[in-house]
Amino acid sequence: MSAFVISTGIVALAEIGDKTQLLAFILAAKFKKPIPIIFGILIATLVNHGLAGAIGEWLTSLATPQTMGLILGISFIAMALWTLIPDKFDEADAKLAHFGIFGTTLVAFFLAEMGDKTQVATVALAAKYQTLLPVVAGTTLGMMIANVPAVFVGKQIAQKMPVKLVHSIAAAIFAVLGVVTLVGTLKPELFDFLAFN
Repeated sequence: MSAFVISTGIVALAEIGDKTQLLAFILAAKFKKPIPIIFGILIATLVNHGLAGAIGEWLTSLATPQTMGLILGISFIAMALWTLIPDKFDEADAKLAHFGIFGTTLVAFFLAEMGDKTQVATVALAAKYQTLLPVVAGTTLGMMIANVPAVFVGKQIAQKMPVKLVHSIAAAIFAVLGVVTLVGTLKPELFDFLAFN
């Protein structure tokens, strides 16, 4: 359960002000039909995060648990820093109107999510928890929590949202995950001690 909850929370917070959320604003303003946009976001996210999660699980087979713990701990701390950097979005990324509303959203979101921080987070979370379905379900739900309101209320909510505060919270969660992962890898006896007292 914790893999699902943590994946949902981290991605929902990290997605605020992210380039894919900006894409949701643009698509909603351009097409003014929320339902096909929402379904396009859902399918693109499931496919993208499903692939990212599978890569994360596969990576765990390439290294020892100790090495993987170090890589993941450092990756989560790097994600914390990356989350604090504001995203920029080029409106040209949303100009795929040849595919209709659903198709345009599907292709644009899938491409925008490639190499994005929420995709990288999905890889890291799947590697850490080694539970593909809860992580992908959680990261997908997190994307929907952040993007569905963006489709319906658009820029009105974006202007009132404290994006820096939300990103700071997401960065803090990534940093805590990184530190806990590193401590658990380097000093596992600390967690054994805490478990018994």
